Amino acid sequence: MPPLPGAERVRSAVRLYRYLLRCCRRLPEGSVRQHYRHAIRQSFKVHADEDDPERIQQIIKRAIEDADWVMNK
Repeated sequence: MPPLPGAERVRSAVRLYRYLLRCCRRLPEGSVRQHYRHAIRQSFKVHADEDDPERIQQIIKRAIEDADWVMNK
């Protein structure tokens, strides 16, 4: 399954957050969806103080790859 539409436009943390929450909508209802929504929120809290643009782009790329993996699982 290809990434959700819009993955190529994710360039900022806010867009990444929205993209990942949209991915969660495609997961089955219940504990699985709640788990990933919670994990997304926690990851954003952990990386909230990141200010290096290169590191932010690495995090965005990895998050999209991880989301694709979860969606294909």
